[in-house]
Amino acid sequence: MDFNSGQGYFLIGSLILVGAGLLILSLIVNVRVAHNVRHDIRHREKLLEYYRNIFSQLGVILIGIGVSLFIFFFQQNYQDQRKRETELQLVLAKLAARIARGAAVVEYLGEFDALLDDGGPYISPELGGTNAAISAHGAELGKQVASILLVERDVEVQAFEILNLSRDFEASFVVNELNPALWFNIVRDESEIKYSTTQLALDYKDLQDAIGGEPIAVAIANPEKEAKIKQEVLDIFYDADLLRQRSRRLLGRACWLFSQGRSFVNLGPVNEIEADARSHQEWIDRSKPFLTQLKSGGGDCFKLLQFGPAVLNRQR
Repeated sequence: MDFNSGQGYFLIGSLILVGAGLLILSLIVNVRVAHNVRHDIRHREKLLEYYRNIFSQLGVILIGIGVSLFIFFFQQNYQDQRKRETELQLVLAKLAARIARGAAVVEYLGEFDALLDDGGPYISPELGGTNAAISAHGAELGKQVASILLVERDVEVQAFEILNLSRDFEASFVVNELNPALWFNIVRDESEIKYSTTQLALDYKDLQDAIGGEPIAVAIANPEKEAKIKQEVLDIFYDADLLRQRSRRLLGRACWLFSQGRSFVNLGPVNEIEADARSHQEWIDRSKPFLTQLKSGGGDCFKLLQFGPAVLNRQR
């Protein structure tokens, strides 16, 4: 029986009320006993005394049970609350560590930003993107390929697994109390991060195969090879863009949850973070005013995302 749901209160209240009612009834019967004693009505005196004793004993027993249950439920509720608070503190501590480690990993996204946003915000070709990441050919494509190979060596994409927030929630009560839509978005972003990191490793290999061990300039000079290389570059950019979008959204969401303290389990999705965007820049523009207001550690939640001209310049 769940005491917090009201069933426990109803049971205890019913027992005490019935017990009190029986005690009052026993007092009424006792008045009748006294009346019979005064008027020497002996044949009813014993029967009324029997009823009086039964009513009073049952009343005391029911009240005693009600009080005992109240003490039991109170102690149980107190223990559950203490356990919940301890578990919640542990989840927040894990979340803080996850955010700190995730922020260090997300810093590497600046190298992808420098490639993807060259000449304007990256938008996938399917949506009409026209920046340098999409339109480069010839010598410009060769420069892109050289930069991609440098990023491949510098950025360990598997390190982004540290952003797996659901691990901190799924073994606690939080998974049952967190808003279902919010929980779904967390798991979806984690799944897409895993997908993008897996695909990037394959994309890098496919790019090397397309180059065929030749110098990049020589490979690009071959029209057939250039077409293959261009396709592999576009695949890398698509998966890198997916990785940075989902990683930053996951980190921004985690920072937002942590900034709300223990009340984060009562939060629902917010459009500034959760709504899908046409491009990463669009999501950044929408979420920045919201995340800038949220504090975490020594700065705001937007700074943790490591996005902006200063980051791009440093990475270059």
